[in-house]
Amino acid sequence: MQAGNRNYRSADELPDCVPIFPLSGALLLPGGRMPLNIFEPRYLEMVEAAMSGERLIGMIQPALDGSRRADDEPMLTPVGCLGRIVSFTESGDGRYLITLHGVCRFRLGSEVEKPSRPYRRAAFTAFAADLQDDDRSAVDRQALIGAFRSFVDANDMEVDWPSVEQASTQTLVNVLSMMSPYGPAEKQALLEAPDLKTRAQTLIAITELLLAKVPEGQGGNSLQ
Repeated sequence: MQAGNRNYRSADELPDCVPIFPLSGALLLPGGRMPLNIFEPRYLEMVEAAMSGERLIGMIQPALDGSRRADDEPMLTPVGCLGRIVSFTESGDGRYLITLHGVCRFRLGSEVEKPSRPYRRAAFTAFAADLQDDDRSAVDRQALIGAFRSFVDANDMEVDWPSVEQASTQTLVNVLSMMSPYGPAEKQALLEAPDLKTRAQTLIAITELLLAKVPEGQGGNSLQ
């Protein structure tokens, strides 16, 4: 997996633990890009530490049931995605504007207790297959694009269709999954899909289910 100037070929090239950034509704997938506006002090420190090291951050959602630890920190979902910082800008007013490039999904391990650090860190097990090229032949591109067209029509959106048609299947599936306006549970299902074909099928199924709930002739933000 090429992420910026770094090419990750195996899980052995990844560190043992990474800083964790819990963010509800955020979906990062391998090969995708996620812009982030960092302003909370502990996450500013997290970004600074990442920039001085491996540049990797583990994006993960808080537990979907809202459960929390004894210290009132949220419990976490079992699967997240590693992102490498490939763009970094100081805003001039104390914020960092960064872009993460998705490297691979991971299964959360035990958290590393470091009282001197205000942000969370955890061990993880990488989904090593994400670092390799996928077999994309089994994905039904036309069904996926058809569902996307219906979504676009229902929401009065404008899309550069020639670019959509030219995108690789992997890019198409992952970018459409990331830009979907679905809730945390749906996004977690897309993240945890075992392969690209299943993720595409899940995305089509979710889209068709929600489109079926839109009253005829009603567009706009009906799927939000």
